[in-house]
Amino acid sequence: MAGWVGRNWARLHYARRVEPTWLEVNSLDVPMAGLPHELVGLRVTHLSDFHLKRFVDPNYIRQSVEFANASEPHVVALTGDFVHKGSRYVEAIAELLGELRATLGVFAVLGNHDHAVRNALGISLRPRLHLKVERALTQRGIRVLRNESLVVQHNGSPFTIAGVDDLWSRSCNVSKTLAAVSPDLPAIVLAHNPRTIQHVKHHRCDLMLSGHTHGGQVALPRLGPLLLRRSPFRSGLYEHEGRHLYVNKGVGHSIPLRFATRPEVAVLKLARGLPRTPVTW
Repeated sequence: MAGWVGRNWARLHYARRVEPTWLEVNSLDVPMAGLPHELVGLRVTHLSDFHLKRFVDPNYIRQSVEFANASEPHVVALTGDFVHKGSRYVEAIAELLGELRATLGVFAVLGNHDHAVRNALGISLRPRLHLKVERALTQRGIRVLRNESLVVQHNGSPFTIAGVDDLWSRSCNVSKTLAAVSPDLPAIVLAHNPRTIQHVKHHRCDLMLSGHTHGGQVALPRLGPLLLRRSPFRSGLYEHEGRHLYVNKGVGHSIPLRFATRPEVAVLKLARGLPRTPVTW
């Protein structure tokens, strides 16, 4: 009994004090069919789910920004849930993320917490919160994509970056957004909820970047992720109907616990051929 108590007390201490801020950087190649030679090697650094609140240290968020900048990204993608609850930390998270640097720009979409929506019913507790988040990020040079797309060039070769509102927000319009995307250009789509990829249908989407799941946050031996029992997408790289989906485990957390699900900064490099095994450091 003493051994059982000791082991689980150590696990709880680790899950509470160590892993929630033990950032990992995951680097991997993501193949795209017919990728132009000029776009091979394009680096997209992906961060998500900051959930800035009272119990999240701003210096920890700053560390994730430093890790992202150290990857020398061409594009930085932010996939929502910048704040956890209310508008108190909107300016603070925008100020921290305003330090991100990428040669082609920093792009973002909003998450369900930014819309003050806590479940799939889409009922917003603070109807104007998302406008405050959008305005604060925009003022720091971050392009917030709300059901819109734009064409970006790298080495003279164009590709599309699109972003949709959160799936639970009642303002998500995947079809309208992607209808404007050229089928002839590679397309990277930002969407907070990974289930959004199930709504893409026939539109062009080579890579979708999402968050929302936190990787389940707590994955116990033999039991798996306790907070993510039914989702087909937990974390990492997936292939869905010929498209790639990367689900980021997030930087922050909803509850102050992580176990076997470290927070992450993901560095995705566009490539041809099969993806390589992710490299973590």
